[in-house]
Amino acid sequence: MRAVTAEVSQKLRSDARDNRARILAVARAAFAAEGLGVPIREIARRAQVGAATVYRHFPTKEALLTEVFADPTALCSAVVEEGLAQADPWRGFCLVIEKLVEAHAIDRGLSGAFTSRLPYFTADRDRAIRLLLQLVRRAKEAGDLRADFVLEDFILTMMANDGIRAESPELRVAASRRFAALMIQSFRAGPHPAPLPPAVRLLPVVQ
Repeated sequence: MRAVTAEVSQKLRSDARDNRARILAVARAAFAAEGLGVPIREIARRAQVGAATVYRHFPTKEALLTEVFADPTALCSAVVEEGLAQADPWRGFCLVIEKLVEAHAIDRGLSGAFTSRLPYFTADRDRAIRLLLQLVRRAKEAGDLRADFVLEDFILTMMANDGIRAESPELRVAASRRFAALMIQSFRAGPHPAPLPPAVRLLPVVQ
């Protein structure tokens, strides 16, 4: 009897692990393809489990999002750190724009995670923003980044990149690379850069 009970208990634990892994895989794919608005019930349907099973593993959608975006939000900080490590701050700034725009083309949830005001993204996102502001300051001091560039211009770039539609993920990435190149050209300081309209606040103030 004990052997049978142990076998049943082990199978239940194995099934639970499989369900959790499948829910996370489906959620990552859904948020990457469609953004953060995909509802829990739809995640459950695609994972072939009940909504109650999803909530048993992730009591709230916030808990699911936190797990799904643990790596992407860390990626943002890692990319900006890589940009800061460049000897040439302008090259570092370009690298950040290029890599994050391309990463967002692959994973559409990345923009929502980066620009979200929700608290479960705050720590990693705010760290990435602080690092980015350091890089922006250095690139301006070097005279390569236009003096009136502000953080909201970066956020606008990510939001605009979200609007790119293409017939395949490969074409979306290619289009995003071109978009990044166009934006980088517009950010570069020229002899007489045209003044920009006033910036609009798109993120809470980073302390």
